[in-house]
Amino acid sequence: MAQAKTAELAELPPPQPPDEAAAAGLLPLRQARLADQVYELLLLQIARGAYGVGTRLPSEPQLCAEFGVSRPVVREALARLRADKIVRSRRGSGSFVEREPSRVVASLAPSGGIAQMVRAYEFRAGVEAEAAAIAAGRREKRDLAAMEQAIAELAAALQRNEVGDEPDLAFHRAVALATRNPLFIQSIQMLDGSIRSGIVVARRLKQLANSDRVGQVLTEHERVLAAIRGQDAEAARLAMHRHIDSSRDRMLGFAAG
Repeated sequence: MAQAKTAELAELPPPQPPDEAAAAGLLPLRQARLADQVYELLLLQIARGAYGVGTRLPSEPQLCAEFGVSRPVVREALARLRADKIVRSRRGSGSFVEREPSRVVASLAPSGGIAQMVRAYEFRAGVEAEAAAIAAGRREKRDLAAMEQAIAELAAALQRNEVGDEPDLAFHRAVALATRNPLFIQSIQMLDGSIRSGIVVARRLKQLANSDRVGQVLTEHERVLAAIRGQDAEAARLAMHRHIDSSRDRMLGFAAG
């Protein structure tokens, strides 16, 4: 069994997070990528029903043996599952499944892609929230017009039952452009692929679930726009942070909207 799991781990292509983000982690780059792979394999096992809600995960030594990795790698993977509220830890008792990601995630996301997308959401939560706050103080009429157009095009795409990834990305680019800071703009450009992948997975999940995607997604974008239009930096920061967090939950199949 351990050999099979180690082989499965080896088959996953190494995720490619931004070098700066990986370098800022507590683990060396190679271990961080191994932690990405263990995180994703455990997440997929939970999504596929190997461990139901309330079930205790194998101990750290057992997971080390199962995946053929060191204890720091397993601890980092578990810490990330806790951060996503997928597992919770009880002192002296181990880690227990708190909630199950959608089983469909496994079929929609590319191999090795879930961990990369989650890392991108973590990075975006800080960067884009601050960008929204700065944009609130620097935006011009042309910026507001670009954001409004992006939301209108997103609404039309969602009404047609399309993914709407391009207008969604256009909104986030418009917020970054409104900062007048090239580093925020470059950050969005650098994450273009990961952002698009997350949007596609989340929207396809919602299409399959027939949930109210239009109301939830549009409301979040409109709140960000309203705060930026009103030049309320703190409200813009909070609205964008909540939007990114909700987007991550939708990508994992948790959020209702």
